Amino acid sequence: SEEMTSADPFVQRINAQIQKESGVDLDELLNPAKVVNLERDLYNLRSELASLTGKEDEIDVLDLSTSDCDGGGGGERADEVRKKIDKKEKDLSIERRAVFRGWLKNIFLGQAILSLGLSWVMATNPEALFGSFDWFHRISSIDVSIQVLGFWWWWLFIVPSLRSRRPTGAEKKALDIAFLGTPLISILAPIATKDQGTIWLANLAVVAGSYAFAFLTFDENEKGDKNKDPEWLQFIYKSLDVGSGKERGARK
Repeated sequence: SEEMTSADPFVQRINAQIQKESGVDLDELLNPAKVVNLERDLYNLRSELASLTGKEDEIDVLDLSTSDCDGGGGGERADEVRKKIDKKEKDLSIERRAVFRGWLKNIFLGQAILSLGLSWVMATNPEALFGSFDWFHRISSIDVSIQVLGFWWWWLFIVPSLRSRRPTGAEKKALDIAFLGTPLISILAPIATKDQGTIWLANLAVVAGSYAFAFLTFDENEKGDKNKDPEWLQFIYKSLDVGSGKERGARK
């Protein structure tokens, strides 16, 4: 399948419709990729229905409703297509109204801040959190395991929480870099030091450095243009976008 981008006329058409209906962009929906895929599926199904009911040569189904594409009859296969269309239209109606609200972004931000403080205590003084539990004193080396989890928290929760806000521009670039950099530092830093607090601070430095680098080097005129990046880096960026609302579905 071929990926659809925001520059694709089909995606731009969907974006214009959503702007007219809800006053928001496609990117601001909870599941923009799902909306694009549902729209694509409906286009294909309506085309098939038009063919089955004898209207294929008369119309272009792109901007038509299902009833406009249905010439009636068509046998069992047409009935199956109608049922599929009905289900997808209901799903699409729900998805097009599901907007990624500001309060949800604030929840992710709060989650990141909470994780920041929690992970620091985990990495430096886990007994403060878990010392009242019997298992903390009974299980061998559990304190070290919690400390290690503390500095891995950057990659597991803090950076993903910030990325879940779907930032754009320089901040998106910063968090993409941080998401790649924090696991590397968490793997390599223990070679140089066994102090978990120091490794936690090294992760903090990586994230802060990612923000500094991104904001200093980001060019608004090249926004969204990754064609200058090596193919392997383009692949990584594309992989990071999956699930974050930046992908636009796939064209079959």
